[in-house]
Amino acid sequence: METVLENALPTGKPKWLRVKLPIGQKYTELRGLVDKYSLNTICTSGSCPNMGECWGEGTATFMILGNICTRSCGFCGVKTGRPETVDWDEPEKVARSIKIMNIKHAVITSVDRDDLKDGGSIIWIETVKAIRRMNPTTTLETLIPDFQGIERNIDRIVEANPEVVSHNVETVRRLTREVRIQAKYDRSLEVLKYLKAQGINRTKSGIMLGLGETEEEVFQTMQDLRNANVDIVTIGQYLQPSKKHLPVKEFITPEQFAKYEKFGLELGFRHVESGPLVRSSYKAQKHIL
Repeated sequence: METVLENALPTGKPKWLRVKLPIGQKYTELRGLVDKYSLNTICTSGSCPNMGECWGEGTATFMILGNICTRSCGFCGVKTGRPETVDWDEPEKVARSIKIMNIKHAVITSVDRDDLKDGGSIIWIETVKAIRRMNPTTTLETLIPDFQGIERNIDRIVEANPEVVSHNVETVRRLTREVRIQAKYDRSLEVLKYLKAQGINRTKSGIMLGLGETEEEVFQTMQDLRNANVDIVTIGQYLQPSKKHLPVKEFITPEQFAKYEKFGLELGFRHVESGPLVRSSYKAQKHIL
């Protein structure tokens, strides 16, 4: 069976956006645990097209610090507003969810919390500590916000020393102001460069396509990421979460994604995941190798 992603796609949906429904014993087991214990994963709440594949590999993504963001990016389906009070029990809850699901590789992400002096970095480090205490064999990727470029907050992530630290530039320089609004292209590059300089072994970033960028701009963004010593890049198709969000201006072909993958490998990235359905945590378990 196949299903089509119905995220406000224009008429004439390309055939390469068709994905198989998740199946398999591992997926069924994890789906049952998520439902039974009301576990919160981005995989389910974000209706990720790769959920079955990732869960089959023992990988899942969890979001911390609530589900309300202080920023209002034009591409993102997460609610914007005044976030709730920090839940200091959240690190234990996430660690327990990972244990229940028997996750081999966990990706942790969060909303932006510009309302907090520490940007949420204390909860971040407590979450990593709790996961490692309760799940000592589980490897970790932290997909972090930019923490407004404040080094003392980024240093907490460095101290936690996850196997992979990721921060997405999301789009090309020219479109950043429209797509990410409060974020800054160069600040994201500086965060990634700083992480590497402080000793993080593997850094990672992601780009969405189909927002009006040119091929040359994508090539330049990939070059900028390599210049910041980023090791891993993910490149996927932007899909509009609702009619209120930025429209899809173009569906990038699989052949074009393959071209970007080839270019990225020639630049020297350790891993390049490039395809219409690629998301930030796609094949994340491979990126620790």
